[in-house]
Order: sequence, then structure tokens, then C-alpha cells
Amino acid sequence: MHCKILGAPVQDGAGRMGCEMGPSALRTAGLAAALTELGHSLTDLGTVVPQPFEVAEHKNGALKSLPEIAAWTAAIADAAYAASADGMPIFLGGDHSITAGTLSGVARRATERGRPLFVLWLDAHPDFHTLDTTASGNLHGVPLAYASGLPGFDGYFPTLSAKVDPKRICTLGIRSVDPAERLALMQAGVTVHDMRTIDEYGIAPLLRAFLERVAAENGLLHVSLDVDFLDPSIAPAVGTTVPGGATFREAHLAMEMLHDSGLVSSLDLVELNPFLDERGRTASLMVDLTASLMGRRIMDRPTRSF
Repeated sequence: MHCKILGAPVQDGAGRMGCEMGPSALRTAGLAAALTELGHSLTDLGTVVPQPFEVAEHKNGALKSLPEIAAWTAAIADAAYAASADGMPIFLGGDHSITAGTLSGVARRATERGRPLFVLWLDAHPDFHTLDTTASGNLHGVPLAYASGLPGFDGYFPTLSAKVDPKRICTLGIRSVDPAERLALMQAGVTVHDMRTIDEYGIAPLLRAFLERVAAENGLLHVSLDVDFLDPSIAPAVGTTVPGGATFREAHLAMEMLHDSGLVSSLDLVELNPFLDERGRTASLMVDLTASLMGRRIMDRPTRSF
């Protein structure tokens, strides 16, 4: 596969500094080598540069860095659309606000191809706030709502040329949800598999059912992997740690299943804050998970009888 990596060093959407170093940390941890060793060709498209973007003043006084995030969203959307013309784009964040741009860009591409876009959201949080409902004002909490076309973004964020159908979104690993988000998720029809569900059923059957839906509709699949999907004991380099996340093997199993499906068309790696890491262990884990998604195996498994 032809992989294209693109840095989006955004930290304006998060509550603390450091995410702008995420793309560099992922590159330093050996992302390019991991991909080429698996036989993929690679193009490094460098770093997105935002342009000024005028927005109206919003009544929610809690909002932080709205003009900056709107500018990043517009630039990332254009870059994502261009990168998705051929090959598989891998977007290196930056905080999760980058996905407002990556999703709108790849959704535009999917619409032009006449194929539905599905989204697998691997995160402790659903990021399904609107500009009106966020109390923290941190705009890494709104990208999925924006890309889904929820109301309240017109005049503040770039106009969407294509929306993601919320019924084609699966959130996996959720364990921190605000009341407004819980209601919005239910009303929109998003599939929500929180950690209780994973504990009860296991990650494999939940993910398998979603992948079967993607395949049945001949869909494209965008995977958005937030560091805080993982338990902080194995991935401390994130400013939004929530205990009880995915284990090392649960995360790798999800990536291995995604590879086996052959459905993934684009990927986000977000919320890596190297300032909070321990000798690069989280960056290295994110690279290893990407390698599993792109084909690294524990061992080949020939068919045999038992």
C-alpha cells in the first residue's frame, strides 16, 4: 500500500500544551521505518500550515481558540482531501480537534467516489459536544459532532461539503461522557461500545459486527485512534487520562482485526503529548499499533484441523 503521513501539530484544542510535539515524536519513534519494513511505500507530506480564518463571535464564552481551530480545520480538510486521492493517509496529531478536518476531507472524497464513509472512534471520550454544549470550551471535544453535521457550527467552522452519517459511526472504549453528549449520541444513532460492554462481551465480537456492516455497504473506513483509548498504565503520554482503558492485547487485537478486514482507508493518531511520556514508551506503542494495523503479525496462522 502507498502510505502518506501528514503532520497536524495542533494543540489549541486541548487543555494543556504539548500535543504539537506529537507528529515529531511519532516520526522519531520510527513510524516511517515500521511502514516500509512491512513492504509499504511511503510519502511524507510534511506538516499542514493553517491560514487565517474569520469566524463570528460565539455566545458560549467558555470556547477557547475558536478562530485558531477553525483555521486548522479548513487547512487539514483540504490536505486530507488531497492526500486521500490515492493511497492511505495517516494523520499525525496534534490533539483530537484535527479530526474535524481529517473527517471532512475524507468524507468529501468518499462522496465523490460514491461510497459511504464509516468511522471507528477509539477513544475514552466521544468528542460529541457542539459549540453550544461544551462546558470546558476545549475544542478537541467537538470534532465528531461537527463532522456528523450536528447544528451550531455554521459561521464558526468551515462549511461541510460532505457529512458523516452518525449511524455509520462506532465509538469503542468510551468511559468518560458528559450528559449533553450522552443525549446527543442517543438521538443521532451513534453505536457506542463503552468499556463495560467490552468487559462483558470482549472487543472482538463488537468490532467484528461493525466491520461486517462496513463490508456489507462497500464502505470506506476511517479509524481515529486517541492515546487515551489505551489504559494510562501503558500509555501515559496524554493530557486526558481516564483509568480503565484498553489493554495492550485488546488494542493490538483491534488493529490486527482491522488489517485482516482490508477496509481501513485512512487513520488518525492523536493526543500524543510527548511532554508527559516516559522515555518515549507511548509514542513507541502508537507506532507498534499502527504496524499491527498495517500488517505486522505475531505469526502466520496456516489452516489446520484440531
